[in-house]
Amino acid sequence: MTEGTVTPVENGESKSDLLGQLEQEGEIAADYLEALLDIADLDGDIDMDVEGDRASVSIIGEGPGADRSLQRLVGQDGEVLEALQELTRLAVHRETGERSRLMLDIAGFRARKRAELAELGAEAAKEAKEGGVPVKLRPMTPFERKVVHDAVAAAGLRSESEGEEPQRRVVVLPA
Repeated sequence: MTEGTVTPVENGESKSDLLGQLEQEGEIAADYLEALLDIADLDGDIDMDVEGDRASVSIIGEGPGADRSLQRLVGQDGEVLEALQELTRLAVHRETGERSRLMLDIAGFRARKRAELAELGAEAAKEAKEGGVPVKLRPMTPFERKVVHDAVAAAGLRSESEGEEPQRRVVVLPA
């Protein structure tokens, strides 16, 4: 392959086309969230990134105690954060006409949650491996299940989701 050549991805787009699309989603989301912060009279820095095949936008508090004021945007168990993520995805869809898989984090809530869930997945994998029986976890959101599935796969085991929303849960299968 020559320098500057891009590798095609499954749907015919190049990796650079996909990256450009995801960066555009992040910019639209950032503009939407900036307006939201202004309306709510909250201070925060917005960080945009591309993680894997999705845009990622984070709102980080400015100064001491700022993350505490952003907690209103997280809500109990991330419920407000989930709603804001969906509204932000709708704003991106309105601008691009494409469905977005954008991930939103506020005040590091998802980052902390991801670490906790990765540990839970690793522990469940260890339990399934040692006990030789499937391990059923509590019902989780799609985000939470994805993190647990990834942790179980990293531990060398398989997992699947069962049940209907909102009671859908991960089951870790023994080797």
